[in-house]
Amino acid sequence: MQKVVVGMSGGVDSSVAAYLLKKQGHDVIGVTMQIWQDEDVCSISESGGCCGLGAVEDSRRVASVLDIPHYVMNFRKEFKESVIDYFVSEYVMARTPNPCIACNRFVKWEALLARSLSIGADYIATGHYASIDRLPNGRYAIKNSVTKAKDQTYALYNLTQYQLEHTLMPVGAYSKDEIRAIANELKLPVANKPDSQEICFVAGNDYAGFIKEYLEDEDNKRIIEEKRALYMRNMESAGYGFTPGNFVDSSGNILGKHQGLAHYTIGQRKGLNIALGRPVFVMKLDPQTNEVILGDAGDVFTDRFYVGDLNFMAIENLEDEMVVNAKIRYSHNGASCTIKRTAADEILCVFDEPQRAVTPGQAAVFYQDDYVIGGGTIK
Repeated sequence: MQKVVVGMSGGVDSSVAAYLLKKQGHDVIGVTMQIWQDEDVCSISESGGCCGLGAVEDSRRVASVLDIPHYVMNFRKEFKESVIDYFVSEYVMARTPNPCIACNRFVKWEALLARSLSIGADYIATGHYASIDRLPNGRYAIKNSVTKAKDQTYALYNLTQYQLEHTLMPVGAYSKDEIRAIANELKLPVANKPDSQEICFVAGNDYAGFIKEYLEDEDNKRIIEEKRALYMRNMESAGYGFTPGNFVDSSGNILGKHQGLAHYTIGQRKGLNIALGRPVFVMKLDPQTNEVILGDAGDVFTDRFYVGDLNFMAIENLEDEMVVNAKIRYSHNGASCTIKRTAADEILCVFDEPQRAVTPGQAAVFYQDDYVIGGGTIK
């Protein structure tokens, strides 16, 4: 019998994951991570957030039904440093972050795994729709779940070999309907709980409002300055993404005024509040000039981009050119792409066909035969 710590978020997926592992004969312990900062900053969602007070109570009720122990572990410090500070600094730098990917890598795995192993666990487990295989080359890799609609492999591309070796993902072999059916059969109190759709610490999905309020704290502001000083040396003049500036076209002609870079992302059309007699889209954000470059629909397509902060999974390294299926955002279906190394921590990616809104700060994840080859951050 192996001891498994299941990260229980109070949702149906992690709840059924705990049940499946217990059914397989594992010694299961439920753990909910305390990552909220305080009631005024963190949005405590009653309907599906994975970091709220409601998640603790829901997880306890499920653990009682399953007759497994349940504990709460405090990861507030790790969450603030690795997720919230990262989220804010990326927007300040005019990039579009993915906080769920950072949370997976540095909190749900790095911190939770270390603490779980320290108390004698053999594995941690989650309710992600993905699975883990050991390949003939000896490496561990994430594999697509059986259900494309809920597949979560994109958000897991940067897990390490050590983390994968000590992780179980039992939900990846089921569809969402099957998971809910199991939960209903067990009469779990979260069987019909809605899935979380928003970032747990941003109330009302108001990114700009959250960032502005966060930077009103001098300690937070100092931390963000230090994190991004090497990238942008004149942060004060850029107004942390909230100083109004110019909308311009690709030739530099001024088209109007914007509210601040933090309000925009690549490919955005709605909410620009500028009338030019035709639809226009955000092509680029320039933190050095505090400009938002606008263009037509066709201008937000590109066939090539660079990726850094690399993590390889199914392969140890990229030695030669490789044709892969590349996803550039969670909702992207993926497209055929040739990747080749251009520097120690850089890959050039060239799509067979131009793709819309390749966005700096988002992840590019590479697949072959349903396995995650690796990925990185779009530069």
